[in-house]
Amino acid sequence: MAQQAPVSAGMGTGVTSDEVFRVETHGIDPIPAADRHGSAKDLFWLWFGSNLTFTYVINGALAVSFGLSFWQATAVVVIGGLSFFAISAAGLSGVRTGTATLVISRAAFGMRGNFPAGLLNWVVSIGYTVVNTVVGTLALEALFADLGLGGGNTGRALALAVTLAMTFAVAMWGHATVQLAERWMAYVLAAGFGVLLLLLLPDADLGAAGAGGGAGFSGWTLAFVVMLAGPFSYLPMPADYTRYLPPETSLRSITVAGALGGFVSSVALGVAGAAAASQADMTDAVAGVEGLLPGWFRPVFLLLVLGGSVTNSILTLYSSSLNLQVLGIPWSRAKAIVISVAVTALGSLGALFLTDFTESLLSFLSLLIIVFAPWGGVFLADMLLRRCHYDTGALHTRGREGAYWYRAGFHPAGMAALALGMAFAALTCDSELWTGPLVAPLGGGDLTLLGSAVSGLAYWGLARRSVRAAMPV
Repeated sequence: MAQQAPVSAGMGTGVTSDEVFRVETHGIDPIPAADRHGSAKDLFWLWFGSNLTFTYVINGALAVSFGLSFWQATAVVVIGGLSFFAISAAGLSGVRTGTATLVISRAAFGMRGNFPAGLLNWVVSIGYTVVNTVVGTLALEALFADLGLGGGNTGRALALAVTLAMTFAVAMWGHATVQLAERWMAYVLAAGFGVLLLLLLPDADLGAAGAGGGAGFSGWTLAFVVMLAGPFSYLPMPADYTRYLPPETSLRSITVAGALGGFVSSVALGVAGAAAASQADMTDAVAGVEGLLPGWFRPVFLLLVLGGSVTNSILTLYSSSLNLQVLGIPWSRAKAIVISVAVTALGSLGALFLTDFTESLLSFLSLLIIVFAPWGGVFLADMLLRRCHYDTGALHTRGREGAYWYRAGFHPAGMAALALGMAFAALTCDSELWTGPLVAPLGGGDLTLLGSAVSGLAYWGLARRSVRAAMPV
């Protein structure tokens, strides 16, 4: 078979089923060897571009608001960025199976046991896409107003239409176009955010104590939850973007390339947020940063907020279409994505024109870390036990004849470990919608993310022998 050209080599991929600016024909079906293409370095641009989002600026500012100094907040930002090494390593499962992450997780939870997390992940994906769409729309609306192109509901409606169109077009075309768009948008966004960092750092108060004179245990744990929640939200996605890579692509190259992309962008923007918070009120993060910038940079800044929202939404929207197929929607990926776009549009319209539920939505989404931190722990533990060796056919086989049917479609070890992790996370969660009974005895700390360690260790103990015995040769 002739060597396929990598996506990064030019505008085309050399693969008809996954060509740039053509609708991708594959969904969650295993990608055949003839359609495999690309290299691990494509993952750097994918994760680098998708994480050049203003969200990380907000996260860095929040760390300071929790009482951390600039340098303490920077330390948390760096540690949070390192978590991308685990997220990126999870992509090897996609190389080995040629299918999406939420298909592969059937091995850990069973064909039926995988369904609830799949449904919740779709909700989370759409929720974050709505939030990003609203942020991008408001930035573009402000830019329209500055340029005298109209304001009010008309300007907002036009801004929403443009933001949705930019996101939908790329995600609809599919994998190859997503990779190309993330790379070229990364070039532009990196340059713009680099200037932003240079403008914010010189006046940052590097020696000041955090808000309220310093952070206690609660402040530190909240800062880590905020910083790690972003990377953790990607856990159900890595294989979606590695499933086209040739089977011989190494774990090391996948891990390093993807992790460096997410690490560099999230850390740089997190530091920018901490720098801004050390010198201005960041209650309204966009307005707070804007007040620190020279007038000539304001239009560029608003475009950066818009571009970062779009690059992140492209990734979540594309994965949501695969997610719907996992849930049993009998449509192609390109048709399934219309459902996600329609729900995103309705949610965005509600947030922008009917009622301001953005904060409530964010609180709800943050609460779902009670589910996804433990889910991620089980998935990663299962992947390590199997050394990413799966029976690809069985992942797509429903019914008792499938190797991952287990007991009535549920894997007892996976479900038990997930329940233990969720119980721990719920008991130690400190959010606006729920405060666990162990938060106060633990000094006010939020230990939700440790639910992943609890579930992962529980699964390792419960499933170690059975999983290794059932591994395909």
